[in-house]
Amino acid sequence: MSFKYLLPLVVIFLLLLACIRKGVSITPPKTVPRVDLSRYMGSWYEIARYPNNFQKECRASTASYTLKEDGRVAVVNRCRSKAGTKEARATAKVVDHTTNAKLKVSFFWPFYGDYWILDLGEDYDYAVVGTPDRKYLWILSRTPEMEATLYDNLLVKIQALGFDPAHLLKEDKTSKGL
Repeated sequence: MSFKYLLPLVVIFLLLLACIRKGVSITPPKTVPRVDLSRYMGSWYEIARYPNNFQKECRASTASYTLKEDGRVAVVNRCRSKAGTKEARATAKVVDHTTNAKLKVSFFWPFYGDYWILDLGEDYDYAVVGTPDRKYLWILSRTPEMEATLYDNLLVKIQALGFDPAHLLKEDKTSKGL
């Protein structure tokens, strides 16, 4: 078979492969059935996260949520880095009012990112937050430390939701400095 016939066949094969891959959809993870936003508000400590560019050099990350009169949520994220304390402010809005578990967060308008509450302690003492494409994931706690048994149980739940626990970066509580 000559090259002039082989090249069109390769191109057709690659186009078909692209169409097949594009047609494959990943089922988004399930969120919790209901979130009481007033109970969810307050301070949270990051226990672990998937690596991401916007937290690249962050340690001791925290998030603070405040419910605004218009129903939106004021977000203040803080962390320590070699350069000092970093702070990012955002606004979140609920997009699924049936559950309050799906939000969109904007650190700068007009761009919004997904914030889905995938697991939540009965007493709102921990939360697992991720995105439907499973690119981002955080384990949050009301306290700076989390019991090992709870953390291990959350790893099992995370895996059942289709996330890979091996990708998590666990917050290093032993290093005070950077």
